Order: sequence, then C-alpha cells, then structure tokens
Amino acid sequence: MLLLGIDLGTSSIKVSIVDATTANVLVSATFPAAEVPITVRRAGWAEQSPELWWENVRQAVLKAHSSGGYDPKDIAAIGIAYQMHGLVVVDKERRVLRDSIIWCDSRAVSYGEQAFEGIGEGRCLERLLNSPGNFTAAKLAWVKDKEPAIYERIFRVMLPGDYISMRLTGEETTTVSALSEGIWWDFVTDGLSEDVFSFFGFDRVMIPVVKPVFATHGFVRADVAGALGLKPGIPVTYKAGDQPNNALSLNVMEPGEVAATAGTSGVIYGVSDRLGYDKGSRVNSFAHVNYIAGGAGGGGSAAGGGGSVPGGSVSAAGVRQIGAGVRRIGVLLCINGAGIMNRWVRDLIGSGDYAALNAAAAAIGPGSAGLTVLPFGNGAERIFRNSIIGAQLLDIDLNLHGPAHVYRASQEGIAFAFRYGLDIMRENGMSPSVIRAGKANMFLSPVFREAFVNATGVPVELYNSDGSVGAALGAGIGAGIFPDGKAAFAGLKPLEWIEPARGSNYEELYLRWKEKLSKFL
Repeated sequence: MLLLGIDLGTSSIKVSIVDATTANVLVSATFPAAEVPITVRRAGWAEQSPELWWENVRQAVLKAHSSGGYDPKDIAAIGIAYQMHGLVVVDKERRVLRDSIIWCDSRAVSYGEQAFEGIGEGRCLERLLNSPGNFTAAKLAWVKDKEPAIYERIFRVMLPGDYISMRLTGEETTTVSALSEGIWWDFVTDGLSEDVFSFFGFDRVMIPVVKPVFATHGFVRADVAGALGLKPGIPVTYKAGDQPNNALSLNVMEPGEVAATAGTSGVIYGVSDRLGYDKGSRVNSFAHVNYIAGGAGGGGSAAGGGGSVPGGSVSAAGVRQIGAGVRRIGVLLCINGAGIMNRWVRDLIGSGDYAALNAAAAAIGPGSAGLTVLPFGNGAERIFRNSIIGAQLLDIDLNLHGPAHVYRASQEGIAFAFRYGLDIMRENGMSPSVIRAGKANMFLSPVFREAFVNATGVPVELYNSDGSVGAALGAGIGAGIFPDGKAAFAGLKPLEWIEPARGSNYEELYLRWKEKLSKFL
C-alpha cells in the first residue's frame, strides 16, 4: 500500500511515493527542473497561475511513475501541502478567474490595515489572533475593490491546496487551518469570522465546505485518474499549508516543539497550547494541523460527519487525532526574503551551482570582511509590521569584496533575519531549546547552518524529511492507515545535531547587522 504526497511550492512541485508499511520513500520527483517564475506586474505584486500549478502537478506525478519503482495502482491515499496565504478564485464552472495572488504579494496591506482599525485592534487580536494584514481575506478585498467584474463572478474562494484538491476530485473543501491562515476564522466562536465577513462585505457562500485536516476531501475522478495513471476513487485525505505540514513532517505537534525551514522564504514555526498573539502581529498564530475546533470549549455548532456547510463549525467527531490535539496553535515567524535572496545572488553573480556557491562562501571568514546584506527584497515583511525596506548590500569595499563575500554575507544576513524574528517569538513566550529542520534548501549550506545556530544560540536537529513526504504521511493518517501520529513517524531519526560554537563572535556580528538594519526601519 502506497501514499502519494504533493508539495505545491513557489519554485516547483515535488511529489513523493511512500510505502505505508515501512514509511520509506520509494520515489521523489520534482517538476519543472527550472524554478517557476513569479509574475510581477507591478512593484510589490506577486502572482502565479493555478492552471500552471495543476499542469506541473500532473507532470511531477507522471515523472515519478516513469521511474518504474512502484505500481501506481497501489497508491491508496493522497495528501497535499501548499504555499500558504494565496488567493484562488473560481466561477461556477470551477474555472480560474485570475492568477493567484500569492503569499509574498504586498498589494493588500492597506486593506488589512483598514480592517484592523475598523474591526478594532484588540478584537482582531483576541478573536483572529492576527491583524488581517496582507493575508487572503485582505487580498480578496483588493479584488472586490479593484476588479469588481471578476469579484461578481466568484463562486468559490480557495487556498492553493484547496484548488489542487478540487482539480483531483471535483469537490471544493477547506479546513480550519486553511481558514485561519487566510484570516477568516474566529477562534472564540470556532467559526467563520462575522467581523471579517461583515467589514469586507463578503458572502459566506464563497467559502467551501469546512472539513478537518485529516479527513476525506473527495475522491480522484475517473478522467483525472486516467490522465495521471492512478486508480479512480483514491481519496484525498490530508491538506495543509506548507509550514504546518513541515512541522508535521518533523513530528512537531506538541507545545514547545519548534521547526524551521529556509526555502524561498524563511520560517520558524512553534506549537503552543494557548490562543496567544503578538500585539504587533509581527509573528502570526494559526490553527495547527491537530487543532480541533470546538474541542476545548469552543462554542461552534457541530456538524455531522466531521464536516460542515459553509459558515458552520467543524466538530471533533470523526477527526483522526495526531498527538494530543485540541487547542494546538502554530506560531509562525515568516521572513519573505530568505532563500530567494540566495537564489538572486547565485543567478546574478554565481555559477548557477549552489554547491560551488556554498564552497566559495565557506572560504570567507565570519562577518564577510564587513560586507552586510539585508535580505528583505521580497515584499512586505510581517516582522517589520508589513513595511517594505528592500534588499540591501551595505559597506561594499570595491578593493576588498568579491563574489564569495557576497555569497557569505547573504547567507549570514538570512541567518541574522531568523535571529531577529526569533527574538520576537521569545517576547511572546516561545523559547525553543532545539529547532528541528529538514536537511534541504539553505540548511544544506554549512555556512548558513553555522551562522543560524550561532546567531540564534539554539541547536538544530537535521532530518531527512521534506514537505512531500510529510504530505504523504499525513494522507496515511487521514485515511486511517496509520492509527496515530506516533506510528506514522516511528522511523523519523535525526541525521545530524549542530550546536552553537563556544567563543563564537556571531552575537557581536548580529548586533552590528541589527544596527545597520535599524536605519531602514
């Protein structure tokens, strides 16, 4: 029995086929080989085509099949992880009405700020756990205001993973976790936010049926199965945003456990058991994958079968638990400008090979001979209260600094950005003793790992794990193939333990970096 995990990233689609008996990965495939571009029609905008996502999913699945390493007919369940906060809108024929406004798009900041003020800052933070900021609801408000002809045709509003699930099954569903990341969810009533819908004038019927994360979200249609070489009727049994899913893949489920990723964006994601928030909404709180609506005195009306009609709440009945569940909140620090900064440097002055770039950076000492990089060139940054400060290269010495200095300074700057955000998390009671991460993306770089652990002062455990594998295992939990999360992650073992070095000067280097940053805030 096999599990298919789909990871819808910003740069590409990755799929993995996992043996449900052993939890071993049989095949992984990524498509396309080149990173998918972000469409930038104006400064601060960022869009991608949902139809292109679907085509890339199709190609990635067929590429995995072509390996010959398994029988596609043995796939028993599908899980989906996806880039968070994107807006996908479709009409009654399920046709996409416009390109997705994705996570790093900044156009809707003012709409979120108006809602924050209009609803009331205290009420937003207490009930939504966040400012509406630049999240999905605010993006829909922009469409309503600027593209009314499109808005009038909207039948369903979805997150990116909801769209891929719909293409597979023909059914539209969403989850509390997805709604919370879009700032649609009221954690006091455990239902759709009356405040948000009323302030923006949205129609609640645009929201798909709400189901638990670990649940059946539909069955693969016969025509889709034929095109993908799958059996008709395979259930989609798990959907989660990429950061909650990354935490799942690292078995970060319980309060105090913390995960990190350093892909296009950089994220530290910790689990809490309280409905907390940052007063400045600089870090954000969302329902984790094992959050159970109404499970801790939440007040929403239960719906039979673990799902609901739009606007209702999700019952705890029928929910497959992983860990203790109930009130599990994911506290998310996001840095938009992380790996994308490293990629920009590689493409601009590098050889195109990350391994060569990392080796060159390692030949330069800590501090990059005084060169400083602020990696914040990918839209509005939440840690700066949605300000856009742009990426900066500072204190360039034309007689001293070469490409290798820029490589190292970029990776150090990204690590220092993590430290800056982690200090905000510490202000809010999240002080990790260890951070788990997959050995992937920037964590493949020894320079970045060195800078990260020494700047944050927190050891890192590295695992052989990624989003597509997490999505596959999530599917196994949702389908009941694994009795619980413990069984799904029984084979998860750390590859490497990295501790801060004694006598490191990274604290001093970080404080210098922070002082330079302060001039742009």
